[in-house]
This record gives sequence, C-alpha cells and structure tokens, in this order.
Amino acid sequence: MVNGILNIYKEAGFTSHDVIAKLRGMIGIRHVGHTGTLDPMAEGVLPVCIGSATKVCDMMNEGKKVYEARILFGTATDTEDITGNVIQTLPVFAKKEDLEKAFEKYIGNILQTPPVFSAIKINGQRSYDLAREGKSKELEKRPVTIYSIDLLECETDENGNLREASIEVVCGKGTYIRSLCRDLGTDIGSCACMKALIRTKTDIFEAKDAFKLSEIQAFKDNGTIDEHILPIDKYFKDYDILSTKPEFDKLVDNGNPIKKREAEFERPIKEFYRAYNSAGEFRGVYRFDRSRGRFNPYKMFLEVYS
Repeated sequence: MVNGILNIYKEAGFTSHDVIAKLRGMIGIRHVGHTGTLDPMAEGVLPVCIGSATKVCDMMNEGKKVYEARILFGTATDTEDITGNVIQTLPVFAKKEDLEKAFEKYIGNILQTPPVFSAIKINGQRSYDLAREGKSKELEKRPVTIYSIDLLECETDENGNLREASIEVVCGKGTYIRSLCRDLGTDIGSCACMKALIRTKTDIFEAKDAFKLSEIQAFKDNGTIDEHILPIDKYFKDYDILSTKPEFDKLVDNGNPIKKREAEFERPIKEFYRAYNSAGEFRGVYRFDRSRGRFNPYKMFLEVYS
C-alpha cells in the first residue's frame, strides 16, 4: 500500500482540488491531501500526501513558502489578479527605488487584508461565493509573516516609471501574494494587481524537483511511480533516530511510550526523534518528555489507507 509524499508541479488552469482528483484516479487511492492551496492561475510546487502521510499536511503547512510574483502597476481588479474585472486604472509615477522602499513595511509579522475573492468563510459561506453574488465586504485583517521581499526584475517606461515588476517573497502560511501586490501598488501612489504567480518552494519541497501530472501518469504506466514517492520518514530526515530494542518492539509498533532503557538513540537527547522498531520499520515521531524521562508518541504512522 502506498504511503508517502509526491512533489507535484501544479500547472496553471488547474485548481488544487483538480490535482487531487486526478491523482486519486491515477494511483487508485482515495486518502490523498495537499498542503497549501494554489489559485487556478498560479503554478508551482504542491506537495501531495498519500495514505498515512496525510498526517504531516499540517506540519508542512507551517513551513516557509517561496513565491515569484509578477506585478502589473496602474491596474486594479476585483480579484486582485489579471483574471478579474478591472475596477480602477491610475497613472504610475513611481520608480524602482520607490518600490524597494515600499517592501520594508511588509517584512515581519504584519496584518494583511485578504482578497474578497478567497476561500475564507463568512457565516458559513465562502467569501468568493458572496463576491460573485455582489454581496462581498472587506475581510478582517489577519496576521501573517513575511520574511523577505526581493526585486528580481522591473520594466519601466521611457521616464523610468514602473510598468511591471517581478518579486520573490518568502513567507509563512496564510499569506496572500495577490494582496501584497495590491498593497504595494497603493504604497507607490497608484494601484496594482498580480499578473503571474509561481510557488517555487514550500517547506522542504522545491518546484525544480516537482513532477507534472503528465509525468506522474507516465510513471504509473511504466510501473516506476513508487520510486518517485518520498517515504514518510524521509520528511523527518533531520530528526535523530530512535530504535527500540527487539524485546520492546511491541511498544513502538503500538504507539506506546518508550523508556530510555528500551531503546537505542544518540546522545545528547534531542526533543524529537523518528522512531523505528528493531527491524528498521518506521513507526512515527516521538518527543522526549524530560519531566518523565521517556519518549512519548507525537505523531504515529501505523495506519494503512486505500
């Protein structure tokens, strides 16, 4: 039974849900989930967890994400990207230096107003559904973290005024790059929308190593798909190894606490460990409880799904 993580490259035009639905059909497993939705117009890395690996979805979502976005200045849309209806056009008199200066206020822990065309729920209804019905209202600001913004390239007119720019953003979960583009447009004294978006990295997964759905289908057809699925324990490769002694294998096999004398591990003692039985079979992640002097189960991967 397949349990692991596929690094998928979502192409533009697909929803994240489309990717999951197609993969379920390809690999014949229903228990599949992704980490971090990408809008249909966006492309890039979309790690997909299969079987018991779905338990790490929440952990992956906490990891840093890296985006490359293209900003179109002087145009605002209702969706905050070029797929929407134009709601405003303004002249642009700002220069490259003005844009780079505007980056500064968004670095760190900030409050961001999400786009009304988003999946955020308002009284049980998706905000984008309300927006399509003409019932949208500005959403409450939400805390997000942006670690860095770098200017990759910019296009200017004959006077040096900005037309378009490409930026790289390193951020935490819940950050809307569309909204960042919108706000940067306002800050330079005009307006803006997002023209293109690529997620180049999420957590440990990078777009350069990701597979398109057509490649996954080819792997399935030639019988090599298992070779491209990351085993769950490899996701925790930076954790030290904890192995039970043969006579105590039943403890880790059943997800029970483990005493120090019942296991083999490297010292000094760390907080988290990837735990195996004496046969080398991965069972889960354990956390050391210093108050009790034992290793407690933190996240177990004992189930097999279909």
